[in-house]
Amino acid sequence: MSKTQETHHASVRSLLSTLLSFDTTSRESNLKLIEFIQDYLDKLGVESTLIYNDERTKANLYARLGPAGDGGVMLSGHTDVVPVDGQKWTCQPFELTEQDGKYYGRGSADMKGYLACVLAMMPSFQSKTLRMPVYLAFSYDEEVGCLGVRSLIDHLNTSLEKPALCIIGEPTSMKPVYGHKGKVAMRCKVHGKACHSAYAPEGVNAIEYAAQMISQLSTLAEPLKQQVDDRFDPPYSTLQTGVIKGGIALNIVPEFCQFDVEMRYLPGVNAQETFDSLADYAKQTLEPKMKAISEDSTIELEALSAYPPLLTDKQSEFAQWMAQWAESEAFQTVAFGTEGGLFDEAGVATMVCGPGSMDQGHKPDEFVSIEQIQQCSKMLQNLCDWLTTE
Repeated sequence: MSKTQETHHASVRSLLSTLLSFDTTSRESNLKLIEFIQDYLDKLGVESTLIYNDERTKANLYARLGPAGDGGVMLSGHTDVVPVDGQKWTCQPFELTEQDGKYYGRGSADMKGYLACVLAMMPSFQSKTLRMPVYLAFSYDEEVGCLGVRSLIDHLNTSLEKPALCIIGEPTSMKPVYGHKGKVAMRCKVHGKACHSAYAPEGVNAIEYAAQMISQLSTLAEPLKQQVDDRFDPPYSTLQTGVIKGGIALNIVPEFCQFDVEMRYLPGVNAQETFDSLADYAKQTLEPKMKAISEDSTIELEALSAYPPLLTDKQSEFAQWMAQWAESEAFQTVAFGTEGGLFDEAGVATMVCGPGSMDQGHKPDEFVSIEQIQQCSKMLQNLCDWLTTE
């Protein structure tokens, strides 16, 4: 490793240590981390814009360096992390621990390792005469449904200048990812009628009607298996119920039950059709039976979160450039979702490539290997060289 590379890597390590020290679990504010990044950029002469949530407790950061005008490359990532509650860590989750060629800490892989690499490369970008701009787009609340990035995209859509390409640094073991499924999360609320269990027929058992709704989801899942795309794993769209709550005591017919369901769907699949079918089943089949006993009985479906799928043409010029920057043609799809589909919908061609693996993300003793960090830095250096070469 050259002296320049050693200096750069020391900068990455220092930045990662600082980023990991901020507890940006989605339920917490990310402002201290965002303000640190803004101050870091300001010292480099890079202006940035903060886009706050309504409560001003969280913010996205958007910045541009290089020449004005449309086009250029956006480097994007989320600042929030998942909780450590109930996990057995052998190291401190909000401190950097270096051991056996790995950096440990919550968010090291997902995805503060990438953010540290991007920030450490900013002096290089800033010192060059770029032929097109570089943008930074750091969001909040990705882990709870890609919530924060939507206001950032609104800002992007109203800007006079817009990037053409986006690299999201989610952990892909530095392999270029061109696609992932979309997701819809819904909550079903069943309102029945309580009574003593000795007179169960006089009540409307919310749990039992919720069970029928869940059974209907299994029925709706079957035709989804017929639309197959072998580029994805599993190769079809899926439905699954993850949480259910209801009931007070065994001798009381439950008045209320709710469950949460998610659909992970292939590009080209209309997820709304599936949930429209579920709503029709509730209104036309179940509610008439419920209302025959109690007119106040209802079934509600409430949207929790959603993001679209991503599918970028891996034969495109962008994909070929991405392969050059990442020094890998191992194009693949991933099972997890990203903000990429939202950027793609906004007209910014998007691919995903970053250090670490989701095999370590969200788990105790999360880590990213130093080798992966170095590969990410090389990718960004290659991008910098490409942006400064005619």
